[in-house]
Amino acid sequence: MRRRTWGTAVLLAVCAGLVPVTTAQAAPHRPEPLPLERLFDNRAVSDDATPGRADFDGAGGSLSAQDLAAAGWTPGRGLGVDGARLTWPHSAGKGFDNVTADGQRVRVTGRGDALAFLVAGTGGDASGTGVVRYADGSRSAYTLTAPDWRTGPLATKSVALPHRNTPDGQLAEKTRLFVVSVPLRAGRVIASVELPRTRGVALHVFALSVRAQQRGWTGSWSASPAGYTVVGPWADRTVRLVVHTSTGGPRVRIRLENTFASTPVRIGSASVAVQGAGAEARSTPVPLRFGGASGTRLAAGAQVFSDPVDFDVPAAANLLVSFHLPEPVAAAPVHSQAIQLGYVSGPGDHAGEAAGSAYTSTIAYWPLLTGVDVGGGPGSVVLLGDSITDGVKSTQNANHRWPDVLAARLLGQSKVPRYGVLNQGISANKVVTDRYSGDGISTDTGGVSALHRLDRDVLAQTSARTVVVFQGINDLRWGASAEQVTAGLREIVRRAHARGLKVIGATVTPCEGEALCPAAVDAERVAVNTYLRGPDSPFDGLADFDSVVRDPAHPARMLPAYDSGDHLHPGDTGLKALADSVDLRMLVP
Repeated sequence: MRRRTWGTAVLLAVCAGLVPVTTAQAAPHRPEPLPLERLFDNRAVSDDATPGRADFDGAGGSLSAQDLAAAGWTPGRGLGVDGARLTWPHSAGKGFDNVTADGQRVRVTGRGDALAFLVAGTGGDASGTGVVRYADGSRSAYTLTAPDWRTGPLATKSVALPHRNTPDGQLAEKTRLFVVSVPLRAGRVIASVELPRTRGVALHVFALSVRAQQRGWTGSWSASPAGYTVVGPWADRTVRLVVHTSTGGPRVRIRLENTFASTPVRIGSASVAVQGAGAEARSTPVPLRFGGASGTRLAAGAQVFSDPVDFDVPAAANLLVSFHLPEPVAAAPVHSQAIQLGYVSGPGDHAGEAAGSAYTSTIAYWPLLTGVDVGGGPGSVVLLGDSITDGVKSTQNANHRWPDVLAARLLGQSKVPRYGVLNQGISANKVVTDRYSGDGISTDTGGVSALHRLDRDVLAQTSARTVVVFQGINDLRWGASAEQVTAGLREIVRRAHARGLKVIGATVTPCEGEALCPAAVDAERVAVNTYLRGPDSPFDGLADFDSVVRDPAHPARMLPAYDSGDHLHPGDTGLKALADSVDLRMLVP
């Protein structure tokens, strides 16, 4: 693939009469840092009627402005992705809208745990090393990899578009954009960022921002987007979801996410209340706002936090989170195993009503809602897991998942901080392989792999301090080796450590008697556990869940008293035994 310098790109565009000569054009490389948009030297977005006006990849290919608008990615739009706030370029579709990374210095300020880049490679996956300079004169290196805009993994994309524009017309071929984050030195104020230099493959940067640490908030409840499925369809309906808090606080905000989606979702209004009975609130729900407005429009792939509101959130209590969907919604990102009934109303906006009579149907999953945060508190412990962490086979509506029991233990003691507990378990999830492809409507809600969802579901979670990783059995049951699982676990630990998190591992529990757990699988499970218990384990501590629930007389199977009956998932008693076995002191960072 040929690469053009800034001078060549500008000269060609000016000669073609496509770019007016103004002082606001992209600037050549200079020693002093400049705002990113002053460094733009490439045009990636074209109008479908004039696709030849952009050349993203050096071969005339470009992104469709109409596809981007249909996804809610309009020029100048602020987009929340994985805890960061990025702005889609104002110039998209009109002129230069990205910079081809080549060592340019970008003016960036702020402090946080990560830098987030909105990127794509052309000609292949693009990777290079850049430098962050801090206000105190120190610096740190980072490695940034931008997956290719045509072939990069859909499991990690932020948005996928249905077309690729070319000078000869539009092709029905998916294109992608990615948000990639890299760690920062904790507590230091950034002064500038030097972009990477790459060879042969172009790395394009559309936006970047500091992912600020969530000071003053603790995550109290969460759920991971597990797939993108058919719902409803809902139009002019209100969804009322029941969620169980871990820790409480005097203020509240919620997080909504349109992960995996290709189209926006309009939220007309939203509210929060303490649950009474069923869909009935104990008192009048408190309205939530978004940037001062009563509702919001969630772009494809984006997330949004509601504005903070004074509301006394009780610990270990059920909340009702309600939101009105005024426009048709036929598919949505969901967490499929709520183990909790939610409610959907008949026509109209009923978010502000305490009565539950308008809610005439039930659902057993959580759509769109992924987090509830409370003001203050010591931060959160994140539990990264599969169906056992998700609570599959626990009693519905009873909050008997082992994360719920762990949260109750934390609330009932005073020796360690009473952390919020965030359940990021997904039924059928794997460490190294995607169950859900990450794109399009699917009936598979096993999620993308733990490696692919780590940044969104752990590193970007509100005030995360420690993560407990309890996964691997699904990889083994579907043919992965112990070496593949332990390699994936090592990568999780490496990335979490780079963000300053403490990482606790958990041994894989037995499953003899389940259809996909023959002796060969158990041998691989034992090999994983031997590694986790050994001196080479990278974890900062170990929760030996295998030892807790296995039958001492037959270690390949679960103790019958703990078995839900399917020989894979513990029942309520077994889940409580897991939570009770955790040394709470290990959770302290």
